[in-house]
Amino acid sequence: MNDEKRESRVASDKSEIVAKIPKACSDETAAVEFMEEQRWNGEVACPSCGVLEVYQMKDRQTGQRNRRFLWRCKGCLRQVTVRTGTVFEDSKIPLMHWCYAFWAACASQKGVSALQIKRQTGLTYKSALFMMHRIRYAMAEPAGTTVPLMGTVEADETYVGGKPRYKGQSKRGRGTRKAPVVALVERGGNVRAVSMERIGPGQLQAAIRQHVDPKARIITDDFNPYKGIARYFGGGHETVKHSAGEYVRGDVHTNTVEGFFAIVKRGMMGVFHSVSKRHLHRYLSEFQFRYNTRKIDDGARMALAIKMGDGKRLLYRESYPGLARR
Repeated sequence: MNDEKRESRVASDKSEIVAKIPKACSDETAAVEFMEEQRWNGEVACPSCGVLEVYQMKDRQTGQRNRRFLWRCKGCLRQVTVRTGTVFEDSKIPLMHWCYAFWAACASQKGVSALQIKRQTGLTYKSALFMMHRIRYAMAEPAGTTVPLMGTVEADETYVGGKPRYKGQSKRGRGTRKAPVVALVERGGNVRAVSMERIGPGQLQAAIRQHVDPKARIITDDFNPYKGIARYFGGGHETVKHSAGEYVRGDVHTNTVEGFFAIVKRGMMGVFHSVSKRHLHRYLSEFQFRYNTRKIDDGARMALAIKMGDGKRLLYRESYPGLARR
């Protein structure tokens, strides 16, 4: 099947954005134009000074675009590209690989591993892993910009990680310790997933108060650290007693948040297999982003992720502080 027929078929199934993805993932010029369209939408602005008076730098003899796809700003006179001021700034990885990675991360419900990106693109595992970390960083909502969860909010906690290799007291400290994660889901709305050092009454209730509107109604299981949370919320606090075999009582249940945890754990065990505590928050941001955008199609989700990468930078020394000093 040729590219035109394939693109027309994809366009009828999804969105116009999806129809452009196959070419953007295989041709560098198409990838650059695709990224420029998603980032600027026809109104190119200088990433440095914000001036709209910018022009493409072209070869005087051939009239073709510069090999580096440069733009020049008439305001600050700087040379910029679509990479400038984004999560892929200063990256030597071709943009067609970035397009594929963004698409794979947004189109799969449980994510895509760096090893899969390595196999599909030919990049090294190190480059693929750091690229995926930067995409997850783009998907993360900046602190202070999130809207508090409202209405009925379900809260639950879980532990993410592998099973310890050794049990008993003779080999303490050897094996894998699971990391605690708290999730808050607004019924019919968004989710907030937070990795924590430990789960106690102070830490757990502080996380809920940080992300939930004071007028909301809180529903949890009968885990002891939730006791006393009702005094902070106008809608009160209701529980289901899992310890007594109770899981649903009318509309009181935690099935929604447990469904989110099911997706997270299937991704952690079936796709990523091993996630360190240092980077757990990045993976949670990825799962949170896909859940919160579940009502839009894959193309729109990818376009949103690219736009959210604007103005963000994740340096290698920030992601791997120990290795960067070597």
